[in-house]
Amino acid sequence: MTDTPSFQANRWRRFDDWDARALRLDKFAVEDPENGFSAFKGAADPTPSLEIAGGRVEVMDGIPATDFDMIDSFVAAYHLEPEVAAEAMAMPSQTLARMLVDMNVRREELTRLARGLTPAKLADVVAQLNAMELAFAYSKMRARSTPGNQAHVTNAKDDPLQLAADAAVAVALGFDEIETTMRVAQNSWANALACCIGSAVGQAGTLFQCSSEEAEELQIGMAGFTSYAETVSVYGTESAFVDGDDTPWSKAWLAAAYASRGIKMRCTSGAAAELLMGFHEAKSLLYLEARCLCLQRGMGAQGTQNGGIDGAPLAGSMPGGVRELLAENLLAVWLDLECASGNDARHSESDMRVGAKILPYLIAGSDLICSGFGSILKYDNSFNPSSFNGEELEEFLVLQRDFEADGGLRTIDGSSALALRRQAIDALSFVLQDLDLAEVDETMKQSVAVASGSKETQTLDPRTITEISRRVAERSITILDVMRSLHRGGFRQEVENLLFLLKLRLSGDYLQTSAVVREGRVLSAVNDPNRYLGPGTGYRPSEARRKELADIRDVLNREDVLRFEATLESAEHGRIEYRQMGQASSGTDRSEVVVGISPGLGTKFFQTLAGHPLSALLQTLKRGIEETGGVMRVVRFAHTADTSFLGLSAARLSGSGIGIGLQSKGTAVIHHRDRLPHNNLEIFSNAPLTTLAHYHALGANAASYARGESPAPIFVTGDGEALGARFHARVALIYAIETAMTFDGAVPEEITLYFKEPANE
Repeated sequence: MTDTPSFQANRWRRFDDWDARALRLDKFAVEDPENGFSAFKGAADPTPSLEIAGGRVEVMDGIPATDFDMIDSFVAAYHLEPEVAAEAMAMPSQTLARMLVDMNVRREELTRLARGLTPAKLADVVAQLNAMELAFAYSKMRARSTPGNQAHVTNAKDDPLQLAADAAVAVALGFDEIETTMRVAQNSWANALACCIGSAVGQAGTLFQCSSEEAEELQIGMAGFTSYAETVSVYGTESAFVDGDDTPWSKAWLAAAYASRGIKMRCTSGAAAELLMGFHEAKSLLYLEARCLCLQRGMGAQGTQNGGIDGAPLAGSMPGGVRELLAENLLAVWLDLECASGNDARHSESDMRVGAKILPYLIAGSDLICSGFGSILKYDNSFNPSSFNGEELEEFLVLQRDFEADGGLRTIDGSSALALRRQAIDALSFVLQDLDLAEVDETMKQSVAVASGSKETQTLDPRTITEISRRVAERSITILDVMRSLHRGGFRQEVENLLFLLKLRLSGDYLQTSAVVREGRVLSAVNDPNRYLGPGTGYRPSEARRKELADIRDVLNREDVLRFEATLESAEHGRIEYRQMGQASSGTDRSEVVVGISPGLGTKFFQTLAGHPLSALLQTLKRGIEETGGVMRVVRFAHTADTSFLGLSAARLSGSGIGIGLQSKGTAVIHHRDRLPHNNLEIFSNAPLTTLAHYHALGANAASYARGESPAPIFVTGDGEALGARFHARVALIYAIETAMTFDGAVPEEITLYFKEPANE
């Protein structure tokens, strides 16, 4: 078949302009041999090799020591362990790859071997694995057994009141870590103050970071506002380091500085960072990231934030790029680093692609599945929209439920969220006033408490926010000053929660690999190690956690269905009356059409799935029958609630042999008494799409069949709606309620309808 222009246009209509542009750029980038960058194999990627003499690395990945750049030198000195290297490098890459997916090979053995592998060898090994194998290996190799998640808490105004409120909600949702950043860099101290207080509302132990310029970020940490840092960037090319005025040694010093003050620290790297900076050296994304991860292990970082991060959209535009993101995360956990596995920067506007990208991490588990789930709305995400944001929160919770996979989150109800927001706003407002930082009035507090995002708030003006930040920094306000202020304001629980984190910093317990705090206890690779060795091992949600995963908002149950229908009952009684006339008998009128209605129609249920009152449906149906020369007779059946059997039972009582089966939800059939139960004349199964005009035509066709004619069947067409997904839960509950009303031996009951007002079609 030759594609016509219109067919081509339709084929691509689901991609917006940005996605289509990315596809075109993608083709250009990969096919340009001069640039040579790709996801898995670059033009200048070295061949894995290692020569060691006298305990010194002489050659690594084909490069002699005399030609090492700063990254080679650091990796050779601090990552590679000579006593392991000879054994590990001698193993074929395919053998190591198979060990990664062999459930009988223990994780500890593989992390030992990784300490002797060069960056090129590490990249070569994981490149052997397909996407399914990468996900399986990741599930096996991650350090901590119990998965977790991290939230972005920011807003477009850098409004501290909203930050505090949103941080409190993020804590309640189950995020183990909260990260903020600023639209205006000089607002960093105000943001840190707000999120620190907000994260202490509701429970203790949620870790917090303020992503700022590295030196200032360290100062904020030293002042006690933050408990972790992860924006210590490392790169896979020397030129990128130089461009950032850094070296691996300066980054290692910064890591030590954080650790010395009890602040948890991860580095940040990720595919395409070097490409974005213009220093890719024609090497693959995977090889460059392998270098970054070896650096991080060598500098003693607690973990890594990788998986593309800001470069994920660029990596995702390349063939195999999303697979590469998964491969680099596998490298991280193979090197025994805590892994905040990316999934923050949204790599596509396609919901399908975003969902597909998150799924391997959700089902495999990760220390932090997202290194920034936007717990706020997209437009308020100052990091740029994440893969998931406030708009997709419910979808993520449902994904957890669907796969019984622990994504670290839980549902909270609206009233609880509002109470937490108000508590956080009150606590921060008191501190701002008590420390002479700003005045907050009730109008501001109320507008933020009930707002979904910053577009709905009437709050502090930008100049005031910047002034708050300047005063906090210039007066050297610390977390101790804030705690004293909170205590004066009567916020004792918040003080206790902040003190709990300060004590953890003194003990250093949460500086262990993959450490988070759950229910007042540090959970890490030490006391919660991942020991996956096949089915029945590794992390499994407890029964209590399974119930929590299933407990999403707006779950429909039998009581909800009946409660909703009860709200319609009074109005419907004002439109129609169903008069019981005793047992129905067989008719003799050859023009009649018997309408067999289900047990709950008009007694428990009062409108169709399309929202039409049943009184209007029946009146419209009657009009269609009578206008075509027929007579409508209504019979209620209690021996069945099935549409086909309702129609067949009605047809067998009809003088014409034609009957209509009608369920409460609006599903209908036209049947003949001599046909098999499910071999009807016409069926109207898409009740949500069936209009009153359709029911009018249904009645007309039934009357035509009664006269011995063969009318053209009626089609109820849609636009491809997923009606099953949208309505089947309600349909199943309605049908279950109606079948519970049936009983054996029930006799058909003649019903006379009395319409109290005309229906509008």
